[in-house]
Formats: sequence, structure tokens, C-alpha cells
Amino acid sequence: MTTLPVSTIAQVHHKKKLRVLIIDGRSVNHPHWAAVTPVLLKELNDSGLFLVDVYTAPPAADADNSPEDESLDTFNPRFSHYHVIVTTYDGPSWPVRVQRMLEGYIRRGGGLVVVHAADNAFPDWPAYNLMTGLGGWGGRNEKAGPYRYVDKEGKIIIDGSPGPAGHHGPRHPYLVKTFTPQHPIMQGLPESWMHVSDELYDQLRGPGEAMTILATAYSDPEYDGTGRNEPVLMAIRFGLGRVFHTTMGHDVKAVSGVGFMTTFVRGCEWAATGEVTFPVPADFPTKDKTSSLHY
Repeated sequence: MTTLPVSTIAQVHHKKKLRVLIIDGRSVNHPHWAAVTPVLLKELNDSGLFLVDVYTAPPAADADNSPEDESLDTFNPRFSHYHVIVTTYDGPSWPVRVQRMLEGYIRRGGGLVVVHAADNAFPDWPAYNLMTGLGGWGGRNEKAGPYRYVDKEGKIIIDGSPGPAGHHGPRHPYLVKTFTPQHPIMQGLPESWMHVSDELYDQLRGPGEAMTILATAYSDPEYDGTGRNEPVLMAIRFGLGRVFHTTMGHDVKAVSGVGFMTTFVRGCEWAATGEVTFPVPADFPTKDKTSSLHY
């Protein structure tokens, strides 16, 4: 496999397929990760833009999936071989050497895409929390950074009040509203569209530095929500690199939504190149109707 110099990642010509590495294999609260990966793989392959590999973390050495799991000593993804890294991982901390490799890769221009529960991971890794912008669970609280949400007037609220990070009610379809329509990932998408049944994360908190909220969803109290417009799609700059963070994608049904697929593929392309060429599908959901792929 040819190693791609990280310094050239942002200049890759779109006629060349972009190399993607999906990292999976552990999730403390999403055991169906193994069923989600093939859908992500198919969506990327079907776009015609990517060549995709999957790196699965070794199985836990003990039933407790402990933070000091020695089985991760052999964990050694080759980030520099790829234009963008996709992670669904939410398990024990990676070895420090791997953390430093990812940090350097992104700082020098690499791309990262964080899907759903991957924003629960690594609460004690400062650089990862900068990359994701916002996160939840894992013992996070006000020390992780403030809550961020959007009020009824469209103003971003930064709330440093004490409290835990991360919450969701029961799965349900919900309306996604574009917040930054000029961003390449969002250009051409409807002002609002229905996402298929999924967990709607709320009460996320974190450093939120160099972060752009791309889209929000109303966390309805009817579904045990906050009554606030919560970020669901975000773009973050980290050094020279780009990060796309989607809180969508709890299970196969969720990642099979056409809205998820479109923003996921576009997010991967943007994270890799800074541009988006992937078109909006004709069957993209509307403000009144969801749309799903049938695999």
C-alpha cells in the first residue's frame, strides 16, 4: 500500500478516489457496531468517490472492557495511508502513541469523521475533545466545556452551567434544520428535512473551538428532550485538518436514511479535500417525509 504524504491531502484531485479508513471494533453501549460498518462501507463505495478499508480493534482481553485493556497494545492503524479517517469507536483509550499519531495526522491536514457514539469516547484525551468539538457521557461534566445549542432566534448559546454531558430520549424521526447553508457540506440541501428514527443527542458539551454548527434538531420534551435546538452536524478545524461530526447513526436503520447517507458522504469528501462534489440525491427527504435506502 502506497503511503500518502499528509501534507498533500488537501490537494488531492477529485478524479482520484480518496482513501478512507473506517475504525470500529469497540463500543461500550452500541453493540451493533458490526452491523453498521457494512452500511457505511457501501455508502462510501456506492458514491464512486472513495476506496475504503476497515480497521477493527482487537477484541477485549477481559469481559469488563477495562480502560487499561492490554489487547490494544497491538492496535496500530496507519493513518498516513488515508485521506480521511471515519470512527465509530467508543471503547477503552487508545495507546498514547496512537493518540499522538492521530493528532499529528489531523494537525498536518488529515481528515476525520466522527459518527454518533464516537463522540462519547476518550473523555480524558484533550486533543480528541478539541477535534470533536462537543461530546457526551464518559463522566463528562462542566470541566469538559460548556453546553452549546441554538435558541429560537437562531443565536448560539454557550452555557457553562454545571451538569452532566450527554442525553437522549427514545428513538424517533426528527426534523433537521440547516444552520449554515453556505458550508460545502450543506449547500443545496433543503432548509429542513426529516431524519429517520434515531437517537437525538442533546446536552452535549465540550471546548467547541473552531467549530461551525451545520445543522440542528429540536429536542422535543415529548421525547424526553431538552426543548432546545441541539447541534447534530458540525464541522471543526484542528490545525490544518478538517473534522466532520455527526451525532446521527445509532443503528442500521439510522445510517440507512438518505439524509444521513448524503451528509456522511459529503462530510467525508469535505474532511478529505475541503470541497464537496457529491450531489443531493433526488430522493433526499423533505420537511414532511423521511427517505431510506434499502440494502
